[in-house]
Amino acid sequence: MDLEARPVSNPAKRQTWSSVLMLAYQSLGVVYGDLSTSPLYVYRNTFADDIQHSDSNDEIYGVLSFVFWTLTLIPLLKYVLIVLRADDNGEGGTFALYSLLVRHGRIGFIPNGQVADEELMACKVKDEPFHLLNNAVPISPCDGDTYSSSLTKRLLAKHKNSQRVLLLLSLLGTCMVIGDGVLTPAISIFSAISGLEFSMSREHHKYVELPFACFILLCLFTLQRVGTRRLGFLFAPIVIIWLLCISLIGAYNIVHWNPHIYRALSPYYMFKFLKKTGRGGWMSLGGVLLCITGSEAMYADLGHFSQSSVKIAFAFVVYPSLLLAYMGQAAFLTQHHVIENHHRIGFYVSVPERLRWPVLVIAILAAVVGSQSVITGTFSIIKQCSALSCFPRVKIVHTSSKIDGQIYIPEINWILMILCLAVTIGFRDTKHLGNAQGLAVIIVMLVTTCLMSLVIVVCWHKNIFFAICFLIFFGTIEVIFFSASLIKFLEGAWFPIALASFLMMVMYIWHYGTVKKYEFDVQNKVPINWLLSLGPSLGFVRVRGIGLIHTELASGIPAIFTHFVTNLPAFHQVLVFLCIKSIPIPHVRPEERFLVGRVGPKEFRSYRVIVRYGYHDVHKDDLEFEKDLVSSIAEFIRSAGHERNSLTEGTDNGDEKMTVVSTGFRFSEEKIESEVAPGLSGSNEMHSSAIPRKKRVRFVLPKSAMIEKGAEEELQDLMNAREAGMAFILGHSHMRAKSGSSLIKRLSINFGYELLRRNCRGPMYAISIPHASTLEVGMAYNV
Repeated sequence: MDLEARPVSNPAKRQTWSSVLMLAYQSLGVVYGDLSTSPLYVYRNTFADDIQHSDSNDEIYGVLSFVFWTLTLIPLLKYVLIVLRADDNGEGGTFALYSLLVRHGRIGFIPNGQVADEELMACKVKDEPFHLLNNAVPISPCDGDTYSSSLTKRLLAKHKNSQRVLLLLSLLGTCMVIGDGVLTPAISIFSAISGLEFSMSREHHKYVELPFACFILLCLFTLQRVGTRRLGFLFAPIVIIWLLCISLIGAYNIVHWNPHIYRALSPYYMFKFLKKTGRGGWMSLGGVLLCITGSEAMYADLGHFSQSSVKIAFAFVVYPSLLLAYMGQAAFLTQHHVIENHHRIGFYVSVPERLRWPVLVIAILAAVVGSQSVITGTFSIIKQCSALSCFPRVKIVHTSSKIDGQIYIPEINWILMILCLAVTIGFRDTKHLGNAQGLAVIIVMLVTTCLMSLVIVVCWHKNIFFAICFLIFFGTIEVIFFSASLIKFLEGAWFPIALASFLMMVMYIWHYGTVKKYEFDVQNKVPINWLLSLGPSLGFVRVRGIGLIHTELASGIPAIFTHFVTNLPAFHQVLVFLCIKSIPIPHVRPEERFLVGRVGPKEFRSYRVIVRYGYHDVHKDDLEFEKDLVSSIAEFIRSAGHERNSLTEGTDNGDEKMTVVSTGFRFSEEKIESEVAPGLSGSNEMHSSAIPRKKRVRFVLPKSAMIEKGAEEELQDLMNAREAGMAFILGHSHMRAKSGSSLIKRLSINFGYELLRRNCRGPMYAISIPHASTLEVGMAYNV
């Protein structure tokens, strides 16, 4: 999940204590909104049907012991002490682990990867003290740690099936996070307003609770499009007030009802609980699991805070507050063995009667804050999937020009709203919602455990023994919770499985179709020798302007270019083969974003530009992108004689050199009035200001720039072409499976991929090119 406000981007480790504490304060309203509202429904779901509260209090003591050790082992030990250290250049989450494995193991399904991508600074930065560069230490069988790492890498690289399993595992975790984005707002808000049952009869309450919850959900999703920049500063205070409220109420209940409740923290009560309750107690663990919902956010939101700030906020604020809240509820229930059935065992029953209305209001606000963070996190992870070609392209709106983390995806927002309202109306109680959410949460944690065990060996170069211990210890705990949640399949747990199955099918079909399309482009690309044979004019009339040929290829001439020039007798005076691709790293530094090279001799005025983005990078608008694009080409022309940052890529003729350039070569736009036609009268001259003005683009050269004569002439041609305008040539493909293909492939390509392609955003939206400047070239693909 992602944060709602991002005041500091990827803070450095050398921060002062004041800045760390400020980040810890801000993280409370972003990271811990979901986790802090779990006391609203944990006991209620645990005691729903599987077990009953008896006079001996064994059930209460056992559940409290399970809650304590679950909070201690999973969020505190697993995430705070271990998983948070596996950051990908400051970023966290399922894709961060997958990105680390892809880069360190040199695996994955990123089709247009290049050697130059491995030279990015973000690929070399290692924050952890035990991180080592790939092959930094000589590998030998006697070196156990490095040998285990090398062996694991070779196994992953050799077997394609293992790579597919790794990809599917990452997609599964991603789909369950999206499912959590549907279920968390429903159960949080539904549980928060359940306190209304104490102020009205049961007959009236059932007619008020559901409509009120749906109304809040409608408001929450409707307001997503305006962003929360103006209200974001209230998130942390609301969560702090909520945590203070539940901790004080918990402390009061401990002192007033059962000061010896701390004895229930002993593991002995867990064994006693399971021995007494048997199968019912094991099934009730699905409710206990809800006490750690939102723990994954500590890792997923790591990129917006520092490790220290997240750890401090949890260890010194969230963890003790939650323990006091759970212990206080248990202390109250130990002295109240007879509770009216219609109130059940919930959070509000342990709140003093005079405080119930204020606590109800604070709980609703805290539930909204937690739901908001989960929704924004869902937007963020879908953006990551789309950037890495694992999700159909969608419209991404940045609701704040200053805060990168505030994004809005209209299509996904309305789909989430419909699904959230559907599960709220369909289930109508926290029991089924809790069963569904619990299964989604534990699957995400199991995926993290599996990927983390690989990271320990592949990326940290630790002995495989440590990875196995990590996998067995935490995997066993999570499998127990998973089995308890899965057995309630027909009682709500079916929903996240059904939703994840559908999403995984969509994501895998899109990824499979994208890879097949790229493979077809590679097989049918035109050799550069064909372009060289056409001569400087390419055999056609060269008209003014810059032609941007969009292609996924990092080398060679795309087939759409030959299809275009064979049907039209003219082409632009400057050709740019533009490849926009995502790298499996969070961010690409601006000075490393553009990779520029020539396609043919200088006289051709043809260039290849590869624009690299990380999965968290913000794509610039069309005007800013055009300026950076032309500036990078100009900088390449100016410094073409230098060997600095020059990289040779494997191409058809083997001599195409790509250079990493920054956008330091800037130009300004001057507006010059059109000349007034001869013979205009004086009365017409007064209206000359209404005559349209023509834009002229000129490059502003650095004072110390030494430009050769040939380069100056080339720059002048580029300036004239830029002044004439830019056109975006886009391939419009229609894919069909080859005759004789399997039924699954025909269904996936002919129906699945084509349906998604026709209903998703086109690639021109990646850089917001105006539709008037685009030209589509239709082609049929048989893959």
